[in-house]
Amino acid sequence: MIAAFSLQPTGEPSDPALLRELAQGADSASVHDAVAAAVRIVRDSGLPNRTSAMFTEIEGEWEEVMDVVRRATAEAGRYGSRVSLVLKADIRPGHSGELDAKVERMEAAIDAGAEPQQ
Repeated sequence: MIAAFSLQPTGEPSDPALLRELAQGADSASVHDAVAAAVRIVRDSGLPNRTSAMFTEIEGEWEEVMDVVRRATAEAGRYGSRVSLVLKADIRPGHSGELDAKVERMEAAIDAGAEPQQ
């Protein structure tokens, strides 16, 4: 399966260490810090992945992908009192390598010069 997901923590940090930093005058925890922490979890998983400006995509078996999404969400949760998770999945048993293959097929179709229909 391929899962594309996006995380956004809101509210005050739930992590006491981050609360102490704020109490000592640190700038408010930024969403990019939370996203970086979550993406670190994804990259450390060893599963094929890529991150763009809006989503992180990850490919693997259902259980392993969902475990990584769960851990990344928990990590982002340190930066807020709640987390918004947007998740889209392409579940296609028996297929792997689709994270790149789907894009390659689309690029090949563009290169083939298919004329747009009017």
